[in-house]
Amino acid sequence: MRIDARRIALALLLACLPLHALAWGPTGHRIVATLAERELPATTRAALRPLLARSHARALADVATWADDLRDDARHRSLWRATSKLHFVNFADATCRYDARRDCAGGRCAVAAIDRYASVLGDRGRGVDERAEALRMLVHLVADVHQPLHAGYRHDSGGNRYQIRVDGNRGTNLHALWDTPVLGDRHEGWRARAADLAHTPLPAADGGAANWAEESCRATRDAGIYPSRRRVDAVYLARARPLAERRLRQAATRLAALLNHALAPHR
Repeated sequence: MRIDARRIALALLLACLPLHALAWGPTGHRIVATLAERELPATTRAALRPLLARSHARALADVATWADDLRDDARHRSLWRATSKLHFVNFADATCRYDARRDCAGGRCAVAAIDRYASVLGDRGRGVDERAEALRMLVHLVADVHQPLHAGYRHDSGGNRYQIRVDGNRGTNLHALWDTPVLGDRHEGWRARAADLAHTPLPAADGGAANWAEESCRATRDAGIYPSRRRVDAVYLARARPLAERRLRQAATRLAALLNHALAPHR
């Protein structure tokens, strides 16, 4: 019998594929936070310490999944309900042009939330607990808006209702696939993945949250994220991984720029 190495590798990669997920998986969020922190100057890191301390945290990666963890914490159920719609933005159509009045009514989307939390973080007149919460949300949402399926235009709940077959066998949904498995071997660990990605060229820290969301939307339209005949194989994953890694690097550099601006000593 001929052994197909690609099929074996794919099977191992997807052995722990999550069937249900609501955001860039924990791996992606921690990678973004770690890479962003590496880019911060000493003054910004010093300004972060008292804010992180409110969560008994020492690094941005320690709070990177907090906004998702609210969902499973009975103490914060009301906060989860109030913030759950801030993890994504829905565009009207395939033009992927952001219109705040149409796409973010009442400011309840990732784009407006990023701008709002960045403003709160940078306001020294706010209480430390309010600014610490803004930091936790900001770290998470900047990563979210760079996950292409958090900013699409199709009516499938960001791929959560778009069912696919993995290598012709296991069924799951497209959003779950993009939450971590597209990043590669999960056994490598997020710290090692962050260290690997830290050596790749830094993308420009350009634009704002609306631009980042439009990039994600265009990726869902143009980058082959929606697989042919709803089937995923090793070829699909090999093509998707560079895009996922690029979005992580972009998210990290842009998050670092936001934090530097909000916490700069001259503000």
